[in-house]
Amino acid sequence: MKQWKWFVYIIECFDGLYYTGVTYNIDKRMEQHKLGKGSKFTSKHGFKGLKYVEEFTNLYDARQRELQLKDFSRRKKEALWDYCSNESEN
Repeated sequence: MKQWKWFVYIIECFDGLYYTGVTYNIDKRMEQHKLGKGSKFTSKHGFKGLKYVEEFTNLYDARQRELQLKDFSRRKKEALWDYCSNESEN
């Protein structure tokens, strides 16, 4: 039995807004967002780029994290990927 990987992601839109979502196929989902077919939100606001991704082994945990990230302020989201990019440089 295949075990899915789930991804929670934050993308930046052309107007500076952020969109948070969850998927099991991050590459396909990003392509959908780029084409304006990923969600009503990104089709309206445009896709600028992927800012943040977390991987999970089950959908429940991924959904819980998605909800948590959706409650983050803009400043807290930006601090999250700033922290992660600094960690990856060390």
